Amino acid sequence: MSESKKEEVSEEELIEKKSGKKLLIIIISALLLVLVIGGGAAFFMLSSDKAEVKGESAPKDIQTANDAPIDESLSEVGLLYPLETFTVNVLSDSERNYLKVEMTLEVTGKDLSPELDKDKPELRDIIIEILSSKTLEEISTEQGKEKLKKEIIIALNKHLKDTKVKNIYFTDFVEQ
Repeated sequence: MSESKKEEVSEEELIEKKSGKKLLIIIISALLLVLVIGGGAAFFMLSSDKAEVKGESAPKDIQTANDAPIDESLSEVGLLYPLETFTVNVLSDSERNYLKVEMTLEVTGKDLSPELDKDKPELRDIIIEILSSKTLEEISTEQGKEKLKKEIIIALNKHLKDTKVKNIYFTDFVEQ
């Protein structure tokens, strides 16, 4: 019996050694593949930088961030007043659609007026009335969103006395 146990043990050890070698080969192959891919990516990234250092320029049709013209009006953003999320039902004939909007108001002045905090419920009510009076077709295009912004700005500025809204930035706009 002891000889048969030794034979079984030696066969199991042989099988374990073979499977261990296969696993080791697979791991080494995977590591080599990762190294080759990483080396190739590094080569292409570094070779394009060397071309610029040697005085060669990148193709003229590629514009870098440093070459892009700067819009001065974007760099002069005024005071920002974020509003909480608006979730409203929009007009629809057949199905129930809703709109989820998060926006930030850009206001005039050197510091935020307490008027904004004091009138926040009224401002939210004005915005909710405007949003819920729209259809998805009206607000789904870029022109529709711009028209919506203008309408909200006009309505808010009619209500506000000390502060005026210059612009509205939609930070989240989900139509469904």
